[in-house]
Amino acid sequence: MNKRIATLGVELTRSVIMKMRMTAWIMILFLAVSRSFAANPPDEGMWLPILIERLNYVDMQKMGLHLTVEELYSINHSSLKDAIVGLSGGPASNGFFCTAEVVSDKGLIFTNHHCGFNAIDNHSSPEHDYLKNGFWAMSEKEELSNDNLNATFLVRMENVTDSIIPFLSDTLKETDRTAKVKDISNRLKKRASEKDKYEVAIKAFYAGNEYYLFVFKTYKDVRLVGAPPSSIGKFGGDTDNWMWPRHTGDFSIFRIYADSAGNPAEYSQKNIPLRPQYHFPISLKGVKKNDFAMVWGYPGSTSRYLTSYGLEYDLTVFYPTLVKIFGKELEVMKDRMDADKKVQLAYASNYANIANTWKNFIGQEKMLVRNKVEDKKKEIENSFADWYNRDPELRKKYGPVLHNIQSGYEKMNKIAIPFFYSNFAGSGLNIVSFANQFGQLKSSLEKKSKGGIEESVNALKETTKTHFKDDDLMVSKKTFAELLKLYYKNVPKDQLPSIFQVIEKDYKNNIDAFTDAVYTKSAFATAENTNKFLEKPTLKVFKKDLGWQCAQSFQESMGKYSGTFAEARASISAGNRLFIAGLRQMNPGKVFYPDANSSMRMSYGSVQDYFPADAIHYDYFTTLKGVMDKEDSTNEEFIVEKKLKDLFQSKNYGPYGEDGKMVVCFLTTNDITGGNSGSPVINGNGQLIGLAFDGNWEAMSGDISYEQKLQRTICVDIRYVLFIIDKFAGDTNLIKELTLVQ
Repeated sequence: MNKRIATLGVELTRSVIMKMRMTAWIMILFLAVSRSFAANPPDEGMWLPILIERLNYVDMQKMGLHLTVEELYSINHSSLKDAIVGLSGGPASNGFFCTAEVVSDKGLIFTNHHCGFNAIDNHSSPEHDYLKNGFWAMSEKEELSNDNLNATFLVRMENVTDSIIPFLSDTLKETDRTAKVKDISNRLKKRASEKDKYEVAIKAFYAGNEYYLFVFKTYKDVRLVGAPPSSIGKFGGDTDNWMWPRHTGDFSIFRIYADSAGNPAEYSQKNIPLRPQYHFPISLKGVKKNDFAMVWGYPGSTSRYLTSYGLEYDLTVFYPTLVKIFGKELEVMKDRMDADKKVQLAYASNYANIANTWKNFIGQEKMLVRNKVEDKKKEIENSFADWYNRDPELRKKYGPVLHNIQSGYEKMNKIAIPFFYSNFAGSGLNIVSFANQFGQLKSSLEKKSKGGIEESVNALKETTKTHFKDDDLMVSKKTFAELLKLYYKNVPKDQLPSIFQVIEKDYKNNIDAFTDAVYTKSAFATAENTNKFLEKPTLKVFKKDLGWQCAQSFQESMGKYSGTFAEARASISAGNRLFIAGLRQMNPGKVFYPDANSSMRMSYGSVQDYFPADAIHYDYFTTLKGVMDKEDSTNEEFIVEKKLKDLFQSKNYGPYGEDGKMVVCFLTTNDITGGNSGSPVINGNGQLIGLAFDGNWEAMSGDISYEQKLQRTICVDIRYVLFIIDKFAGDTNLIKELTLVQ
């Protein structure tokens, strides 16, 4: 999994990305501002469950909900929220890369295939290619453990705004305000953790106008139970990604284990399947147009309150720059993956994550323009200015807001491109990020600390084993060369890091020759070179090593621009917070939902078709016939398994078919984003009807502006999931474990 991409995923895009190595400065790129002044469309909004009764319940009943508020969300009794799982590779406070749901009384959970992709990939080898062939545990003994995969349940949430905001003076600088919020939050979290029994997070809402506390229970023994072959779970590949019609069986299956008392525990053979507080019954009835649908989960990040200034910044700087860099990385990886099966397995997860992000950015860039989102933002800002200009006191308070936001983006614009290249095409390079981990060893050598040197060397030997385990030298070397060329081409010469002076002086601007020298001589280029260096580390190597010089050069470059980013962030953050406060004051009768921030949310809507363009109509469901129509045996994205074709020919669908058809996917109007991948799609009776896994191309602007007529959630029908488990895989034990409702 690409570690550079995941943090960006939580903050910036849909299900795209899971663990990106990013500095704190990048987190400001999608700072919040606002949407429309009109009433929200009925399907728009990602709502906090704690507020359902007050804000949403009546509307949900009118649309087809038949559950009580207590059945949806309760902290005293088992409720629907107790079957919602956040998936992460670290602390719950850092957010979740995907959502899952509990579907049995033995801790079985469903999520998307692309959410389980990394785990499936980690267990795959040329001898046991679970990505290609699928994996099915026919008993609990065959289930596979996974490092760094956590399953988290929400225990409760609480509005703690009144415990924080009154202690924040309007005159505080942004850095001081942030520190004060952190200090107060730490005290509140310590108390809520009940002596570390729970994980606790406090998150800002409405750009820091409100704060909520979340108490979590996290399980660390999560085992792989089942996954279809990629020809089903990833059918359509990058070509169909974000597109409708879709025919992808995007699901995988895991099980949560606990100790004998039902508490979280590290992996142990003595652990037993979790007895959950609640699990979803599964509907075999299927869906019809206009049916009520809920989605619960952990959406990562939206920017619905982005200003026109932020939008312009995204369109002119952010998207184009990242698309170029990620596109080049994909190009290099694809060439090697096509040529070598071992490389294909090693880089499958990394490639999938980057490709998802890359296409997402392309789609957002295109659809933000097509859907005229900038005009909508300017209309909001003009109305805001008209409002505060009617009152001298309001003008005094809110008059500078938009100007301050604009100034912040102008500062960022001046240095954004060299900053991004330093981060992604510089410090993100494999050899550079690896070399950066040797700073402590260098410090110990300078201090002549024998103990420090020994401790660092031992730790780095283990790091080296992990780093080079799945590393392909040709991919790393080629990526290094191509991204440096891209860097040199797109960044003004006076903003290039100092390493380019070395390339110009010693290698006559021949980046290929420089790359050859780095990967031949650097102590950080290969496992052999690194281990040799660690046997006898010296400061002389750090002084002369080209890989180390690259690492230092890119770090210096990022440091050069970090002050400007800090100033810009302060201006934008303060402006955003005041702007949203003003919008809410201006429209006291409107309910403003907060941007997604990887906290539990609920959205509600209905099953619907749509019209993507003039004279084009898309139905609300697809069938297995569409899989057969798309089959292309020469294209790995559209290969169809023989057994699946046989089942189609015989119409052997069991209880999962409908009128001689096997429904594969369907559409709803639910408002979701990244992190909702794997979320349960639930009918009005609280039964599972599908798994959310994607959005549609025509509404790729939806993270910034909800598109009522176009925005759709693409879901895999739960009956297709059961059909694959039962008829295709023959794992009838899993079917028996589920609660099926006719």
